[in-house]
Amino acid sequence: MSAHRIRIVIRRHLYVMWRAPHRWFDIAFWPLMDVILWGSLGVYVAQQDATSKASAPFLIGGAMMFHVLFQSQIAVATGFMEETWSRNLMNVLTTPVTEFEYIAGTAILGIAKVIAALTVVSITAYAFFGFDTTAVGWDLVPIALILMIVGWGLGIAGIGAVLRFGQGAEIITWGSNFILMALSGAFNPVESLPAVLQPISAILPSTKAFDAMRQVLAGKPLPVHEIVTGLIGSVLFVIAGFTFSWYMLRSFRRRGFITRFS
Repeated sequence: MSAHRIRIVIRRHLYVMWRAPHRWFDIAFWPLMDVILWGSLGVYVAQQDATSKASAPFLIGGAMMFHVLFQSQIAVATGFMEETWSRNLMNVLTTPVTEFEYIAGTAILGIAKVIAALTVVSITAYAFFGFDTTAVGWDLVPIALILMIVGWGLGIAGIGAVLRFGQGAEIITWGSNFILMALSGAFNPVESLPAVLQPISAILPSTKAFDAMRQVLAGKPLPVHEIVTGLIGSVLFVIAGFTFSWYMLRSFRRRGFITRFS
């Protein structure tokens, strides 16, 4: 693995972002709108009665942590899709850059985008709703780490789907994180989901992260067991996504599917 080639991948995508300001929507605009949407909903519910008053922090916290998953997933997935949009995939495949180096470059860029998006979310939440992220402390770090790793795995799996089924499969990339948001209980406990979906939610590492977030926001100590289980599950999630994409890449090369993107 070459650190130099990883830096080149990062630089290539930074150039794209610099030359295309609309690509900053994912980093600045959507996080801002999510905080306003879910924060306003939380305030409205809190105004109905005293029992519901504590709901606002959970909704804002859920939106904040969801953007950790979203930004890491989108950075990896769109990093690859950028090559298909610009008809540059064949050029990438003929360079010395390996699959792992390319994914590592987009994943590192994803970390930077997560930090930028969380900064927007934190400032907006504090300015509009008085939600102070620093009051929660360092407990959010392992929670965010789980969601970031899950996002990487989801993005890598999305690359495999596009390789196998073509650009029409990009809809899977855009929709999969929202499916995961619903099944992971980003804004509500898993127990409130339909009974048929609860077993699926129970095995998702992202569910552990969102549950730990709610416990921390409720003033309870960080649930170590949930965090350890979530970290193990998230690593397995990445391995599964990488294995799927590697298998799809082999099929992509063997069947000559490069013509779909050239």
